Amino acid sequence: MAILLMLIPISLILMALAVAAFVWAVKRGQFDDMDTPALDILEDNDRPAPEPPAGTGTDSNTTTGKHGG
Repeated sequence: MAILLMLIPISLILMALAVAAFVWAVKRGQFDDMDTPALDILEDNDRPAPEPPAGTGTDSNTTTGKHGG
């Protein structure tokens, strides 16, 4: 029975910490937009990535297949 005198205050403290963490997350905007990240995966991305413009400083060794030496 004496263990309850210790466990009940500990559980109340843990519950208060969980509520405080939830309130902090809500105030920081963690739950503002719940739909967009889930829908991003459904976007059809068939277009290939655009080619970088010529002369942007790409390393010539990457195009010839040579590695440093």
